[in-house]
Amino acid sequence: MAMAAGGGRIGAYGAREVYEGQQLVAAGLTLLQRSAPLVRALSGKRSAILLPTSPAFIVALAASDGRGAVLINPLASPAEISFQCANANVGAVFTTAAFVARLPMGFPYVLLDDAPGAAQVVTPDRTAAIDLGTHHGLSLEGEADVDGRDEEAVIVYTSAMRGTPLGAVLTHANLLANARSSIDALGNTADDHVLAILPYSHLFGLTVTASAPLMVGARITTMERFHPARTAELLLAGITEVVGVPAVYAAMLAAIVRKEIDLRDTAVRLCICGGAALPIDLQDRWADVTGHELRQGYGLTEAAPVCLVNRADAPNVRGTMGTAFPNVDVGIFPPSDYSGREGDSAVLPDALPDGTAGEICVRGTNVFRGYVSGGPGLPKRGEWLCTGDSGVRNAGGTVRFLGLLKPMFTRNGFNIYPRELERAVGELHGVLGVEVTPIPEPAKENDIRMRVTGSVTEGDVRAWCESRLSAYKQPSVIEIIPA
Repeated sequence: MAMAAGGGRIGAYGAREVYEGQQLVAAGLTLLQRSAPLVRALSGKRSAILLPTSPAFIVALAASDGRGAVLINPLASPAEISFQCANANVGAVFTTAAFVARLPMGFPYVLLDDAPGAAQVVTPDRTAAIDLGTHHGLSLEGEADVDGRDEEAVIVYTSAMRGTPLGAVLTHANLLANARSSIDALGNTADDHVLAILPYSHLFGLTVTASAPLMVGARITTMERFHPARTAELLLAGITEVVGVPAVYAAMLAAIVRKEIDLRDTAVRLCICGGAALPIDLQDRWADVTGHELRQGYGLTEAAPVCLVNRADAPNVRGTMGTAFPNVDVGIFPPSDYSGREGDSAVLPDALPDGTAGEICVRGTNVFRGYVSGGPGLPKRGEWLCTGDSGVRNAGGTVRFLGLLKPMFTRNGFNIYPRELERAVGELHGVLGVEVTPIPEPAKENDIRMRVTGSVTEGDVRAWCESRLSAYKQPSVIEIIPA
């Protein structure tokens, strides 16, 4: 757990305790040392983490040491959780009591409600309380400049372009490389106080608001649930860096205006946005109201994830995603075929000149090793990962996002793959056909329209979706076309 080598601190909004990063890592390692049933459950298998953004997440990562950890979105449905655990060969899930009902029946799990002080290991035959207090005597040594092992660190399910999500495998080397690049580009120091409101199951949140700050010894305040007004008020209390998606900033801006909050003479130095295309009018309004630039970045899960950003030490170029992240190469190439390609070719055509639209492709030590079970996800052309996103590079090196080549759209910063939703609803008895399309909605990028052909009702479809799809994948509009 090199991320904690810098001795950063992490606490939760509304809680009194602020923990040392090394304390959380030590608690996770102690959990492994003191629970033979947990070690047996994980033998030869991966772990999974189903937790909100909180200090306990770091404990779970540490307890997963030596195996890949599947990062499950807290908004996932029971069906999605069951699929990911089976597909990735998970032996036990680190979670809290609030999520237990979503787990497969009889599946081993570890309750971290009281971490880092205590945990409960629950297996089919017993429940064991584990005192993690002994971690206070555990001596940890870490090196902040190690490259990291080329072994599995985390698995994140994404790229459901053909209907079934694929587990992208990121190594320790991938994550550490991207975290160090983040420190370089964003100028993180031990004096920073980072507000973590994005889910740590999303690599944007994990890398930029956990790994990088902890590595430099900064302080982190986590929020399990985003609340616009409370978040805006926290920015008055010494926060230096906030990271979010466009929908988060739109909601915060509305709260700032409503509550007449003045952020100009505060500690805030950096506002970073990613996860979806950032409207330039939101950038303009944020700067006008708060006095701070809203800096856009770009990335994807398969690249650990950040590839481009408007650096903290350079002028913010509104309307662009910035320049290449340190140690990441970004090029614009002729687009790949996402209509049903047969496989990856070994080479990529020549890069396109500046000013010419094409596909954004990336390479570097941040690029993932592949998917858990293979599968037709994003293509690789030699060393280059093709992102499925269209863009153009300007003469100054900044890149502007032009749209999507892959069959996908975003909602509140989360990826929506129409074929995944169509496949899931297509399994409902009486359904003959499904078509999913986006409904533009500025406050959250898009809503979801679902047209269903068959002998079912809207209520049937909604109930089916609620039992099988994440909260952010629920359709806004359902149109039934009788068979």
